[in-house]
Amino acid sequence: MLKIGISACFFHADPNRAIFKGMTLQYIEQNVAHWLMQREVLAFMVPSPDGATRRPGSRATVDAYADELDGLLLMGGSDVCPATYHEVPLRPEWNGDGVRDDYEIALLRAFVAQGKPVLGVCRGAQIINVAQGGTLYQDIATQRPDALNHRNWAIYEQNCHATALIAATPLAKLYPGTSLVKTNSIHHQAIKDPGRELVVEAWSEPDRMVEALRWTGGSYLFGVQWHPEFHDPTDRSFVDDTPILDNFIAVAANHKAAAYAL
Repeated sequence: MLKIGISACFFHADPNRAIFKGMTLQYIEQNVAHWLMQREVLAFMVPSPDGATRRPGSRATVDAYADELDGLLLMGGSDVCPATYHEVPLRPEWNGDGVRDDYEIALLRAFVAQGKPVLGVCRGAQIINVAQGGTLYQDIATQRPDALNHRNWAIYEQNCHATALIAATPLAKLYPGTSLVKTNSIHHQAIKDPGRELVVEAWSEPDRMVEALRWTGGSYLFGVQWHPEFHDPTDRSFVDDTPILDNFIAVAANHKAAAYAL
């Protein structure tokens, strides 16, 4: 079975938290793991190797995880810190999580260096963009007041919009004969300026916010702004996300087979 790593979300130390007082927590949302495990996949959370409590002599590094795993999924979560893309937060509450940014960018680069596939979901797509030198809208409503409402807390994953697949891109080729799909929308930040060697493969309609982008470099590095793991597979009005999953898994399997053949 393939072994796919999932980057961790962070709850940083909080002396006022009711559980694990003053401790840093790292976790994943179970739908992400279950989405991967539809296929012949073992999902593993990848804890950050760094931190104040790192034990002397530990040999766990992002490179070691990239050695052992067959692919990486960067999951959603907290805001990306504007400082990570060389901006100042427009509001204090948009300062994001720079610690997690550094960890995920290092993890991404370790997998890319080995030619192993990386799939980004929501924040994960934004991290891919920032890692390649791109920028983000810190808050869509503030910086793009003409845009759709891309996050509605009250209905959360039921908030949705139309997404256009850009013709002739690898994403569009996964959906032959389809140009417009329905996706969920759970984000207040978004990709602004695409980074180096990144090509936009989908955008929301009618406001054209980036919904998918792909690296044109030497390995699979692809991100979607929506949450495929939150789509109800029985609701046929939403896009079928399994072609994206199967493509990611196929790339991981092919890379593993090629490595064994050497």
